[in-house]
Amino acid sequence: MIKRESSSKIIELSKHYPVITITGPRQSGKTTLCKSLFPTKEYVNLEDPETRIFASDDPRGFFGKFSNGAVIDEIQRVPELLSYLQVIVDEHKMPGEFIITGSQNILLLSAISQSLAGRTAILHLLPLSVFELKEYEQGGYEVPSELYEFMYKGFYPNVYNSNLNPSENYGFYVSTYLEKDIRDLLRISDLNKFELFLKICASRTGQVVNLSSIGNDCGLSHNTIKQWLSLLETSYIIKFSNTYYKNYGKRFIKSPKLYFIDTGLLCYLLGIRNKEHIDVHPLKGQIFETFVFSELLKTLYNKGMDENIYFLRDTKGYEIDFIFDEGIKLKSIEAKLSQTINQDFFKNMNALSDLTGAEVEKYLIYGGKESKKYKDINIVSWQNIHDIF
Repeated sequence: MIKRESSSKIIELSKHYPVITITGPRQSGKTTLCKSLFPTKEYVNLEDPETRIFASDDPRGFFGKFSNGAVIDEIQRVPELLSYLQVIVDEHKMPGEFIITGSQNILLLSAISQSLAGRTAILHLLPLSVFELKEYEQGGYEVPSELYEFMYKGFYPNVYNSNLNPSENYGFYVSTYLEKDIRDLLRISDLNKFELFLKICASRTGQVVNLSSIGNDCGLSHNTIKQWLSLLETSYIIKFSNTYYKNYGKRFIKSPKLYFIDTGLLCYLLGIRNKEHIDVHPLKGQIFETFVFSELLKTLYNKGMDENIYFLRDTKGYEIDFIFDEGIKLKSIEAKLSQTINQDFFKNMNALSDLTGAEVEKYLIYGGKESKKYKDINIVSWQNIHDIF
């Protein structure tokens, strides 16, 4: 098993909260992680039809089976269990009694906010990070050494554990995802149109969201695009980065940017079938920016930190790729694929401190392998993104 960075945080929280909720995309490793961290607890999967029917028809009998709590997988399949769970943990007052997982973020968290508020700690488990894979490499396992290979293979654990062909794996993932989640949630009859929508979204990764443009390319209405984007975010396929929320005038763009969470899935949807294709692809800069965003997000989630990642862009094209708000200070982060440092990379670095008057730590993440310092700017290799936090 590849050791997950969030393990220590989950164990720590399980000593204080009766319920631990772990959400994340399908195949991100939630089940494997829960079984390894809580081996003495009984495991049940609500994807199993018989188990699901039993839990739905007789929730008291279902919970009566567990003397030491349980790991309950895909809890969103029977959301009414959460109300019974509330009563049980309030009676027992036992830290770490139940570990629940789910792969549909908004639906699950909405139900939890109604039933388990104050009783559960919530963590997000995304696919593997470069940091986790580098730790895995130290155990004698083979992992990519090149940036393009990392971006092409993506970060889902089964690609590494089973040495799968990335393109085949993500092709099956899309097919399964379409069949299992999309039909369940939206009853979409034309799956070909939805797959076209996925590919159009992939071509927009790292860009400000334009609903009308996506709708025109897909032949779909503004409201449908909005609904389908929400579904992709719910299922951890994409994530939005919002514009920095301070009011600095009308010249700054308010729409969010769209990012895919996994670059392997992104590359598949872009038609990239080997790592060499990335070097000649017109969107390689956006793929790298997506990679950086995903690594930043994983690091924050794995440490149990808030996902305070924003961006800033004005109507004249001035832009800061990522802004992280730590309250008393800000981090300003630029992402550049080039392996060679260019003075032009630094031109926007001082703008955030000039605009806000706040203390700003400045970072440039680039495609090279050497991390160093230039004046007050931290130049960080793509391999060391984890060190920023």
